[in-house]
Amino acid sequence: MKLDLKSAIDESPMSAFQKLVVVVCIVLNMLDGFDVLAVAFSAPHLAADWHLNGKQLGALLGAGLFGMAAGGLFIAPFADRIGRRLLVLLCLFAIAGGMVASAFAQTLDELVVLRVVTGLGIGGMLASISVIAAEYASNKWRSGAISMQSTGYTLGATIGGAITGVLLSYYSWRSAFLFGGVCTLLIIPVALYGLPESLDFLIARRPKGALGKVNAILKRMKWETVEQLPVADYTAEATLAPTSGRGATSPVMILRTILIWMAFVLVMAGFYFVMSWTPKLLVQAGMSAAQGVTGGVLLNVGGIIGCTLFSLVSGHVKLRNLLSAFLVASAMVLVFFGANGSRLQYAMPASIVLGAAISACVGGLYALTPLLYSPKARTTGVGWAVGMGRLGAMVAPVLVGILMDRGWQASNLYYLFAVPFLLAAVPVNVIAYTLTSRERTRQADAVEV
Repeated sequence: MKLDLKSAIDESPMSAFQKLVVVVCIVLNMLDGFDVLAVAFSAPHLAADWHLNGKQLGALLGAGLFGMAAGGLFIAPFADRIGRRLLVLLCLFAIAGGMVASAFAQTLDELVVLRVVTGLGIGGMLASISVIAAEYASNKWRSGAISMQSTGYTLGATIGGAITGVLLSYYSWRSAFLFGGVCTLLIIPVALYGLPESLDFLIARRPKGALGKVNAILKRMKWETVEQLPVADYTAEATLAPTSGRGATSPVMILRTILIWMAFVLVMAGFYFVMSWTPKLLVQAGMSAAQGVTGGVLLNVGGIIGCTLFSLVSGHVKLRNLLSAFLVASAMVLVFFGANGSRLQYAMPASIVLGAAISACVGGLYALTPLLYSPKARTTGVGWAVGMGRLGAMVAPVLVGILMDRGWQASNLYYLFAVPFLLAAVPVNVIAYTLTSRERTRQADAVEV
């Protein structure tokens, strides 16, 4: 049987197996959310136990983000060579090892190194699961599937954060890392069963045994098998590949890549400031430690709402308009939160709205990026963008630590980080104008901007 797999996946209703793939990607992305919030919630306990100042605490918070940036920039591209599934599995072992070892760290330097190791695994994994979610989703639900995959972050942060809060009330900060490591080990069998190799990778790269692997995946999708691999015809996307000959020197491709990097840096800086520092800043503003933890959990509850809303609306509204609206809304809510963060009756509801707005922005960027690159370089392109974003995220907690040591009030920090969300709307809208009419037609609803 001859089958145009790309067109079939784009145009056919999603099978139960394709939906399972998206769910598994959501579960894997939960590790990112738990990892970030475990450190954020443990920060007051760590600071008290090891007598850390703001600069040291900022360095610790930034260490994991540095690892994630390096993982996205230097580890994720290997997925386009060895396979996306294999790289995800290797990264999961690195995450589990880093978390478990962090529970037994004896010095700040040891913990910083282990946070980098954990971050390397997470950063390397994130690009691959975003690409796999995009490739197994239909055109109609592609943007929604990727932004729903982003809910994994908030789910992991919410569920893991709530459990961490309980653990920290009875045990030391080490319990948070040990719990995360054990959960990661338990997720590995889930990935082994429910995460297939990318069909686009198998067709484009044609590794040994590719035909058998493609047919095994088609059987799980309840589709007919094929007698030979389909022709890898991605000529319409050739200029989108940063590693393809013509794409590497294309001024338009270079411009798009720089623009998506700018958007990721700006949004991730603001996002990780909010998620990493809000529990501590609420305490600094006069709330109890328990109320600070509650504020952090509510941020992630809002994140689930925001990503779900973005997923549902993305099939009906142009991605550019939807993402721009959430970027502006994020800036506005940050200003409101900064002005009212010390008032319990306003801070807690605002935490939900703030989490919804900024998480939707992240989901929107993840929805856009995979579809700007060809199958042979897709994970590389996404990894680069995510890696650059994590560099912005890494700078944010360190900068906040320095500003706090200099006497900055919490409200001024929220005002400051409203600016990046407004600025990010510029590259998002410019990218839309660089798309050719042919690309708009081929990408259709999935990336109509």
